[in-house]
Amino acid sequence: MSRKRGGSNGLDAWPGYVDALSTLLMVTIFVLLVFVLAEAFLSSALSGSDNTISRLRDQIAQLTQSLSMETSKDTTLAQELSALNAQLASAQAANAGLTQQLSADAATITSLQSQGQGLQAQLSDAQAQAAASAGRISALQAQMDAQAQADANAGPGLQEQLTDTQGKLAAQTKISNDALAQVALLNQQIAAMRTQLAALAQALDAAQAADVKENVQIADLGKQLNEALARKVEELQQYQSVFFRALSESLKGEKNIKVVGDRFVFESDVLFPVDDATITPAGAVEIAQVADAVKEISAKIPPNVNWVLSVDGYADAQPIKGGPFKSNFDLSSARALSVLDLLIADGVPEGRLVTSGMGSNNPLAPGDTEADYAQNRRIEFRLTTP
Repeated sequence: MSRKRGGSNGLDAWPGYVDALSTLLMVTIFVLLVFVLAEAFLSSALSGSDNTISRLRDQIAQLTQSLSMETSKDTTLAQELSALNAQLASAQAANAGLTQQLSADAATITSLQSQGQGLQAQLSDAQAQAAASAGRISALQAQMDAQAQADANAGPGLQEQLTDTQGKLAAQTKISNDALAQVALLNQQIAAMRTQLAALAQALDAAQAADVKENVQIADLGKQLNEALARKVEELQQYQSVFFRALSESLKGEKNIKVVGDRFVFESDVLFPVDDATITPAGAVEIAQVADAVKEISAKIPPNVNWVLSVDGYADAQPIKGGPFKSNFDLSSARALSVLDLLIADGVPEGRLVTSGMGSNNPLAPGDTEADYAQNRRIEFRLTTP
């Protein structure tokens, strides 16, 4: 009877096991269904993200192509402007030559007209003398005819006078003919000069019209070039703003570093010992932060935007007394070069860096106290165009 009770208890346990397995199976199926639905939703979301990324890449490619076309257009406009300037200079030189030739021709015409007037006066005098001689010849001829029979002894003298008068008349007639020929020649020369003068005036008008047209074209090209340059400057200013934000975040809380206009100013005492150009370990950390900011912004600036980081070294007005440096220019230049070398070592491209030593010029503080001297001993960073 005890065995029967024990066997009955073993069979009663199977339904519980089956219920547990069924429940576990249903939970597993539910979890798998949840995973499948989640995977479907994630796949849909990832597909939408991929499409968005593809559209953004297409837009970036289009913007890059547009920027390249604008750069090419700016180069073409600059070349056309240079060519038009050369043409304008040539036209102005030709215009000056034509004006000079026109003045010379006008002077020649004036001289020929003066000569013509003189010859005309000579011709008038010769004609008057010829008329007077003809009158005298007529009078003498009448006298000779009246006294031919009565005064035969005086005939040879009158004949000689008549011959002499006729010779003078022939000479005066020759002079008159020569003067008329010269006047005719001068009139021909004056007519030719007037024709040449008209041609020169026409050429001068054409040259002036061409100058006006070229000036208009140059003005239009200059306007387009200025607009393109303004776009480039505006684009660089956008990246300057990004550079300022990045560097300001990196150097937040530094008391000896400040912004002056478009420059970041580091007091030299932060970077260098007194009268030395060797950067301190603390200064190397500050320069590394600048290098990180420059590398961050350089990755965002397109390759066709030309930019440089200017590193300018300044010293105070106190004269150098001894040491390896001869003047404040030497000290400021050495410090700027030390910063430049450290930036290159930190990964800033060498071709994007320029440096200069300014000595004690352009002081920030005009006084002569130690605090003023400390402000004027500085390193300045500025993102600009070459």
